[in-house]
Amino acid sequence: VASTAIVLAVAIPTGIALTRPVARKFSPPVLWVANVGQSFPAYGLFVVAYMWIGRGFIPSVLALAFFSTLPVLRNTMVGIDQVDKAVIEAGRGMGLTRFQALRSIELPLAVPVMLAGVRTALIINVGMAALAFLIGGGGLGVTISAGLKLQQNLVIITGAALTAILALTIDWIAAMAEQFLRPKGLK
Repeated sequence: VASTAIVLAVAIPTGIALTRPVARKFSPPVLWVANVGQSFPAYGLFVVAYMWIGRGFIPSVLALAFFSTLPVLRNTMVGIDQVDKAVIEAGRGMGLTRFQALRSIELPLAVPVMLAGVRTALIINVGMAALAFLIGGGGLGVTISAGLKLQQNLVIITGAALTAILALTIDWIAAMAEQFLRPKGLK
């Protein structure tokens, strides 16, 4: 939850800003940094966080946030860029400022694509969070690790099943939120 909150607080405003004409030139380097987060193996990203910050909850959350920023950032940009320019111009012709057009036209029409990125980030976080135990971040990975150390298959299966159930539950909740937050009239 903490890493997803960080991702939402950083990636959505950044994605919105990068779709504005003034900031478009900064899109390639920002996307490159976000791509670096995804290109690292999950285990490697935790190791880098451990070496840079140390053990515990904070490095785990930051590693998870860095790893799952790209889907939210990219989907925010794609969702806004896919809004028909004629619709935006019609709003501007009716007297909307650029900010009002963004708030009233572009963001509502981009919500389905943006929510798909958030949903992807949530599932990435759940799957990767099982590795957070490696640097003292806790999580269900502790159960799986204990089962491996004790050579107890039932404990391993229980930890893996709980992780899978959590991922499926969060995906279901995100799907319900996606349906609820989708603007009326959009299918």
